[in-house]
Amino acid sequence: MMTTDVIPRPALLLGWAGVIPFALLTAASALDIHPWSLDMTMALRAYGACILSFMGGVQWGILLPRDAGRAPFSRYLISVGPALVAVLCLLISNGAGLTGLIAGFLALLAYDIATVRQGLAPRWYTSLRVQLTLAVVALLGITLLARL
Repeated sequence: MMTTDVIPRPALLLGWAGVIPFALLTAASALDIHPWSLDMTMALRAYGACILSFMGGVQWGILLPRDAGRAPFSRYLISVGPALVAVLCLLISNGAGLTGLIAGFLALLAYDIATVRQGLAPRWYTSLRVQLTLAVVALLGITLLARL
């Protein structure tokens, strides 16, 4: 295995640390726990929206050092799309918002994989994104099913 296939330890640790709030909020929502009278499903949607926006920003960051403004407009547009989806997911109902986040994470994963295949991101990024996205989508899905 070449070193470009190995996920850097900080990316792996921090990526999985970012899944912890998804797990805690999913558990609280599924178990109908409301600390401080908070809506845990809404809190999960808010955290998911933040992370989806951040992941879209990663795509913007991929463009900066490479293209100096020469990248197609569509690549920049796609990089801000997750933030727009995230805001929409906060404005609609819990069920629709969770569904939208699941769709957003999966769509961005597909785009991230294409970015790696085009040589714009390191090969290890695909492995990391698949792991984290599957975990996040599973947790959002559990919450969605528990709230039905």
